Amino acid sequence: MKILVLYDYPPSPGGLATQGDLLYKGLLEIGVDAHGVNFQSMQEKEWYYKWFKPDVVIGIGYWGHTPQVVLHPIAHGMTAVPWFVADGYIANYQDVLNKLPLILVTSNWVKEMYVRDGIDASLIEVVPVGCNTEIFIPFEKNDPKILAVREALGIRPDQLMILTVGGDASSKGGREVMEALARINVPVPEWKYVCKVWPQPRTEAQNVSDLQLAQELGIANQVTFATSIISRTFVPYLLGACDIYAAPSRLEGFGMLQVEAGACGKPVIGINAMGMLDTLVQNKTAFMAGVAEKIVLDEVVLGPESGYKPGTHLHFDKPRTVDYRADIKDIETALVMLMNNEALRKQMGMEGRERVVAHFDYRVVAQKMVNVLREKLGIS
Repeated sequence: MKILVLYDYPPSPGGLATQGDLLYKGLLEIGVDAHGVNFQSMQEKEWYYKWFKPDVVIGIGYWGHTPQVVLHPIAHGMTAVPWFVADGYIANYQDVLNKLPLILVTSNWVKEMYVRDGIDASLIEVVPVGCNTEIFIPFEKNDPKILAVREALGIRPDQLMILTVGGDASSKGGREVMEALARINVPVPEWKYVCKVWPQPRTEAQNVSDLQLAQELGIANQVTFATSIISRTFVPYLLGACDIYAAPSRLEGFGMLQVEAGACGKPVIGINAMGMLDTLVQNKTAFMAGVAEKIVLDEVVLGPESGYKPGTHLHFDKPRTVDYRADIKDIETALVMLMNNEALRKQMGMEGRERVVAHFDYRVVAQKMVNVLREKLGIS
C-alpha cells in the first residue's frame, strides 16, 4: 500500500500538523510505503502524484481544507480520503464530500457533526489521533528537566501545579477552571495555575480579559499566563511538570493534549462532551465535568476560507450548538479531590497512561488507518 499524507509538512507545533506527522511516522514504522507533503504545495503534490502514484491520498484538516486535500488530488486522478476534525458547523462542500468513497474523522462527536450537517453517515469512519507514547511518558519529580520547567514557571516544590495548554486558555476552559479555583473554600495544598498559550493577536486580547477575571476573582497572584513559542519537544516536559491537567474545553473534536497528559501519567479534568467522550474515562482516567451551557447560533457569517463570498450570511433551519461550557461546581469538586489526594492523582495517571498506550499510540492508530483503508477501499 502506498499512501501520500497531506498536512502541514514539515510540521509546525499545531494540532493538525502533529496529527498528520504522527500518522506519517506511524505508517513508516508499520512498514507502509508513505510520503508526507505540505497540503498547500500544489507543485510538490503533483510531483508525488506522477512518480509515487499513491494508492490513496490522506488529507489532514477540517472541512474548509476540502479544496487542498480533496479536490486537488481528485483533479489529478487520485483517490482522496480526508481525515477531518470539526469546528462546530460544516458549512460547505457537502456535495463534494458525499461523493467520496470514505471520510475519516477523529471522534464519534465529529462524526455526529458531519452527519448533522448533511454528510452520509455510511461514508464516515472514526480513527483517533495518535500519541507518541515513547516521548510522552511519566517523569520522576526530581528529573532535572522537570525541575527546570517548574522553576522557570515559578512553581515551588511544595506547590501543586495545575496546567492548561492551548492557543488561548479560554477556549480550553481556562476561565471555568479559574472560577472553580476561586470557589474552593476548604483546605487544599498551595497551588499555582499555569495557562500556557500561543503568542498571537487573538491570544493577547484574550489574555487581557482572562487576567482581568483572575483579578476580579482574587486569585491573580496564583495564576500565570506563559505566552511563548515552544516546540513539540518541550511539551512532554511541560505536561510532566504539572500535577493536574485541567482542560474542560469549550470545543474539542478530539483532545490531543488531554491524551498526551494521560500518556504522561497525569490526571485530567475535562468536559463530559465532544471528543473527550472517546478519549477519557469518567472517574478512571479523568473527572469530566457536566455541560452547564451550550452556545447555540441560528446564523453565521462566512467568507472565502469556507468557499463563500466575503460576508456571506448563513441562516440555519435549526439552531446549531457551536460551543460548550463546563459546570464550574463539577470542576471545583474534581480539583479538591485531586489536590487533596496524591494517591488518587497517581492512580488516575496510571490508568490514563495504560489507556493511551493501548488505544492511541501512533503506531496503533496507523495500523487502524490501514485496516480501514483495506476494508472500505479494498486496497492491499
